[in-house]
Amino acid sequence: MTLGMLKIRVICNMSNQKDFNWEDFDTKGFGEGYSKDKRAEMEALYAGTLNEITEKEVIKGTVVGINDKDVIINIGFKSDGLVPRTEFRDLPDLKIGDEVELFIEEQENSLGQLVLSRKKARMVRAWSDIEAALEHDNVIEGLVKRRTKGGLIVDIYGVEAFLPGSQIDVKPIRDFDIYVGKKMEVKVVKINHTNDNVVVSHKVLIEKDLEKQKAEILNNLEKGQVLEGVIKNMTNFGVFIDLGGVDGLLHITDISWGRINHPEEVLNLDDKVQIVVLDFDDDKKRISLGMKQLTAHPWDALSADLEVGSKVKGKIVNVADYGAFLELAAGVEGLIHVSEMSWSQHLRNPADFVKVGDEIEAVVLTLDKDERKMSLGIKQLTEDPWTKGDMAAKYAVGTKHTGVVRNLTNFGLFLELEEGIDGLVHVSDLSWTKKIKHPSEFVKVGDNLDVAVLELDVENRRLALGHKQLEENPWDTFEGIFPVGSDHKCTVVSKNDKGAVLELPYGLEGFATSKNLEKADGTSVEVGESIEFKVTEFSKDDKRIVLSHTATFREEAKPAAAPKKAKKKEDTPASSAPAEKSTLGDLDALAELKEKMEGGKK
Repeated sequence: MTLGMLKIRVICNMSNQKDFNWEDFDTKGFGEGYSKDKRAEMEALYAGTLNEITEKEVIKGTVVGINDKDVIINIGFKSDGLVPRTEFRDLPDLKIGDEVELFIEEQENSLGQLVLSRKKARMVRAWSDIEAALEHDNVIEGLVKRRTKGGLIVDIYGVEAFLPGSQIDVKPIRDFDIYVGKKMEVKVVKINHTNDNVVVSHKVLIEKDLEKQKAEILNNLEKGQVLEGVIKNMTNFGVFIDLGGVDGLLHITDISWGRINHPEEVLNLDDKVQIVVLDFDDDKKRISLGMKQLTAHPWDALSADLEVGSKVKGKIVNVADYGAFLELAAGVEGLIHVSEMSWSQHLRNPADFVKVGDEIEAVVLTLDKDERKMSLGIKQLTEDPWTKGDMAAKYAVGTKHTGVVRNLTNFGLFLELEEGIDGLVHVSDLSWTKKIKHPSEFVKVGDNLDVAVLELDVENRRLALGHKQLEENPWDTFEGIFPVGSDHKCTVVSKNDKGAVLELPYGLEGFATSKNLEKADGTSVEVGESIEFKVTEFSKDDKRIVLSHTATFREEAKPAAAPKKAKKKEDTPASSAPAEKSTLGDLDALAELKEKMEGGKK
């Protein structure tokens, strides 16, 4: 402390004493020559050069000295203050005479020094300016210091403020790092004094500018108007485009004349695109946009040579249950119905023939350029098998073939002999001996089946087939094996109110009425029993055998007469032959038949 400062301090301290008396004070020359009035005048004059200061407030001071560690500041107080030079790092050109703001921490510390702080002065001033900005809705320029969770940290007046990600821009921001180190204008939207927390927004400034632009766009909005917009968001059904504060929807079907599965195949976020206004509601809150409408329709560019019968090439872009769509060019598609994929009359799944992405050739079947519709076929690329010259000879009646079971119905099954050639096997032509109610009891779809041609009608594309006809009709032989009156051991397969179904030798089935199931003891034959039965009726034409267990022990139970049939004189009527059990193993012909049938069954 300088001598002058010490004298000022001593005088000031003495002047504060109420009982101080200049007359009694021995100055030994100090003040000598001044009268009482002059001294009072001098005291008032000096007192007027000192400022009244209050601790914890911000004042302005002048730089009067600078050294390596401190900056000496004069605030007009009885002593100068010292401030660490580190608090002036933001002022590298600081010099004597510059005026700065300072915060008074203490008027006098334990060393009798005035304690000042520029850092705290800046902080107090910053909070004051921030509060004023919130109150008066002022715009503040800040520096983005770093990225943080959910947003950015912005330095405004030395205070770190939080800028949420949702308040950076009106459009979603995916990369926050691009803003770090850059200046940005913001507005204060919230202050939390408890946590010294400040929240700012840049979005509100953009929205304010967009309001005018939005009002101008909506006022001038018209159908057919071409605008420029920025892709704001993409979904699987379309794209939302920012038209300048107004959002419009570009549906996926209006992006391209060609078929696309997702907008991201042809567009990117933040792209600037040209679009046309297709429609909007009365309030102009829903705006429909189009992009493909800015280019000519591909159908208008089709070659004039394209006509029915023309061969075309393209790519399969969609496969449905009823057919597939072939894209000849972007926006030009034709339907290949499943019936036009194969000459076969049996419809199959289109996926059996083509898949998405296949590049194939087809024939134009119908063409309507006005309606922009086209139907195609691929079976027409090959010859119709029914029109081949060798069809009648190849599938003549009696010829034998092997096919694949393609479909089952209640009345029979459809057999594919070759691509495009299908034939029907009636359920009654599957077996000579078994009574088949549904083809599924005999075969399943996909099985191979040997057949013989029974009937061929090329003109009507009909082919009747039979499986049992591959073997001779065994009922001619059965007539001699199961004559009326003969006894056979049978097994009861099932029963109902009318009677029972019996299993006979060689896989044959017979029938016995309920009254003919009675045993000698009065009980009835049950399902699963194997017991003797007597043939009471045989019909080769109807393939029916009727039997009776009761007739085996009741003499009065006479068998029904066999159907009359004209026979040659040398034939012996079956009814005249004595009723006896069949002994098939002793007959060479029947043994051969048995072996053949068992082999066929296997």
